[in-house]
Amino acid sequence: MNTDRLRRPAGFTLIEVLLAAALATVLTGIALPLTSSAIDELRTLAAARYLAGRIGHGRMDAIRRSASIALRFEASSPDYVFTPYADGNGNGVRALDISRGVDPPVGASHQLGDNFVGVRFGLRSGLPDVDGSRSDSTEGVRIGTARILTMSPNGTATSGTLYLHGRRAQYAVRVLGATGRTRVLKYDAGAATWISR
Repeated sequence: MNTDRLRRPAGFTLIEVLLAAALATVLTGIALPLTSSAIDELRTLAAARYLAGRIGHGRMDAIRRSASIALRFEASSPDYVFTPYADGNGNGVRALDISRGVDPPVGASHQLGDNFVGVRFGLRSGLPDVDGSRSDSTEGVRIGTARILTMSPNGTATSGTLYLHGRRAQYAVRVLGATGRTRVLKYDAGAATWISR
């Protein structure tokens, strides 16, 4: 019988505990920035897909109702508010008809930050737009001066691009007018180009 095994105390030495704590601290320090960046990326992608889904839903609703449906984007604090409206008189969804109550809202108003914390409309300064042009504009809602994105009963829509970003991630939702379909694009900083997501 081995008596050395019986005499050895159970547990860890102070050195072993300190080494394990130091290793845990280093691994946590490495993992937190990676996790934070990954969460920002996923949250911004989810917001872009949500927005594309809202446009797709509006398109299907317009076809179902045989009347135009629109998302109106209004500047607010801290970000744009967007609300769906239906054409009430057959001449399209118009700002004047909305103010007069002719084109009624068909859903609640939303801000991206309500569901996607830290995500807002905008193109980060210094980045090119999806067409490759560089300008000083960081405007995120680029669908015309009225900022009304209309989906028609024939399946078409207002052409334009909606830019949104998190703390680091930059996405765009491109609306193709002739088909009313959307494309979600991500700006890849490493390749300095927009890629389809």
